[in-house]
Amino acid sequence: MGKAIVIIGLVIAAIGLVIWAAPSIPLLGRLGRLPGDILVRRGNSTFYFPLMTSIVISVVLSLLFVLLRR
Repeated sequence: MGKAIVIIGLVIAAIGLVIWAAPSIPLLGRLGRLPGDILVRRGNSTFYFPLMTSIVISVVLSLLFVLLRR
């Protein structure tokens, strides 16, 4: 159990580092501003829904889990 908690913590830390360094990485810097993301501005309110970003992350995670399962 302790080993699993340490591994999960390391994975979360690695994800945090990737997100922190994302603007300097060419491909990851565009996540959140992809064509297909919905942005509506009206007056003082803004609605943002990262549709394409969600799809890309879902596909990448699905492929990663399929590869790790083997």
